[in-house]
Amino acid sequence: MIFQLDENELVFPHPSHAEPDGLLALGGDLSKERLALAYENGIFPWFSEGDPICWFSPHERCVIYPDQVKISKSMRKVLASGSFTVTMDQAFERVITSCADTVRKDQEGTWITSAMQQAYIGLHQTGKAHSVEVWHNGELVGGLYGIHVNHVFCGESMFSRMSNASKTALIWLCQTNNYSLIDCQVPNDHLMSLGAEMLPRALYMEILQSP
Repeated sequence: MIFQLDENELVFPHPSHAEPDGLLALGGDLSKERLALAYENGIFPWFSEGDPICWFSPHERCVIYPDQVKISKSMRKVLASGSFTVTMDQAFERVITSCADTVRKDQEGTWITSAMQQAYIGLHQTGKAHSVEVWHNGELVGGLYGIHVNHVFCGESMFSRMSNASKTALIWLCQTNNYSLIDCQVPNDHLMSLGAEMLPRALYMEILQSP
């Protein structure tokens, strides 16, 4: 059953009610309060321009345990070369805009709509959303952004304008030792090559809600 949210009521159904594809609810709004509540309960918005707001909670999450991230020999050379400089929270708006503008294989348009961008910029201003920036010769060439809940970093999107830039951002995030888990939401070949694995929702929620 897919639930219809009321804009005037700040509440979500239990994630266990999600459809097989993870769709849990429609509607509501993208207020900072609703977004924060969603992520605290393992729920995230994902929809295209012109569609109603769709809220998802997959039965399995694609995650990376930071201490188990896989770094290939070639990637180790890239990291050791010093060709990239990595920062955090220095260019959040540029990172989310770049993620939205990046053309992706087998995907038309972006789910990072203008409304979504403004919503996450608002979360960043409250200290809940963060970005990692990758620079080359002073130019922003890659990065990622996401939400910090307890000891979990809930990744939303990444981009790369230069080979290995987004990998550098993710590996750097894993090596900060600030998180017990990196939530990648849904799998792809790129993430799996870095050591991502699928985690049942119950175990994910246990980790997410651990103080």
